[in-house]
Amino acid sequence: MAHPSSDPTDQLAPHLAEDSILDRSVVLHDGAVFILDRRVFPERIEWVRAETPAEVAVAIRDMVTQSSGPLYATYAGMRLAAEEARGLPLDAARAFMVEAATLLAGARPTNGHPREAVERVLAAIEPARTTSELVEAAVAAAVSGDEQYRELSRMLARHAIQLLPDGSRILTHCWMDGYLIELVRASRAAGIRYEWVATETRPYLQGARLTSHTLHEMGQQVTLITDGMGAAALQPGSSIGPIDALVTAADRVSLDGAVVNKIGTLGLAVAAHAFDVPFYALVQEPDPRAATADDIVIEQRDPQEVLEVGGRRTASPRVTDAWYPAFDVTPPRFVTRVVTSHGSFAPADVALRFGAVQA
Repeated sequence: MAHPSSDPTDQLAPHLAEDSILDRSVVLHDGAVFILDRRVFPERIEWVRAETPAEVAVAIRDMVTQSSGPLYATYAGMRLAAEEARGLPLDAARAFMVEAATLLAGARPTNGHPREAVERVLAAIEPARTTSELVEAAVAAAVSGDEQYRELSRMLARHAIQLLPDGSRILTHCWMDGYLIELVRASRAAGIRYEWVATETRPYLQGARLTSHTLHEMGQQVTLITDGMGAAALQPGSSIGPIDALVTAADRVSLDGAVVNKIGTLGLAVAAHAFDVPFYALVQEPDPRAATADDIVIEQRDPQEVLEVGGRRTASPRVTDAWYPAFDVTPPRFVTRVVTSHGSFAPADVALRFGAVQA
């Protein structure tokens, strides 16, 4: 299984981004994948070392990394698989790659990034006539896929700032990873300044630990609130000051414009709609295979995670029942625009732009 590693920060330092350590939180180094453990960051800088694709999948499933992290980890895991397959006959190597892909794609069923990553790599190795060609094609596809994702995030950010004028106060929920980092970079390049309000995001507190930390790292002003304060913050006359927009990532967007994102997004979107605050959902592309949100599996996590925070039980010992859907669905009527790497669209226009459902 994936296991904690002695701090490899010195060795990995050349790979890490200057703006935010979380921008390069998955590193392939010395035959292993090092994944920054976001469950304990920033209190501790710990890396989980995964030496096989199966260990990478376990790290993804166990929430060592979230948001864009599973995509980066999946590409790194597929590179590990390719290296492991190097000594196998072609058919066996191809079967090994498919097995690794299945493990990685299934680690977080609602997050579509791992599936997209393995599909890219598997498509690239299809024409291979030798194991050597297979390995080279897999590595090239994984490297280019990681780079393309980052470039598409930059394109998305440039479209997003067109909707967010200078001086906007933005409410965000959970951790937007590359989208947030690139949005801040794009705003700085354009001479635009924002103020941020971030929810803490139970039960992993990604907003309190990841979002707020990264915004401060990047020189942004951020105010932290509990999850239950969102509607009050959006209400006109709130003592926090006016909120100009609700902006979140989307784990998936269906072709009808429904947004699937971290649990709690729906409540914020409904409140924003009630108080005439626009809700902008960021995703590189909607899922062309999901006509509606009914076509997207909503991950149900262990309810035990609701009874504790940071591994420490916070609920009464008498409480044994809990409920933890990791994501919720915001219907299109509560979404103002879906911002993609191709531009921003009203929910009703998503299907027109991104085409019919694919088989």
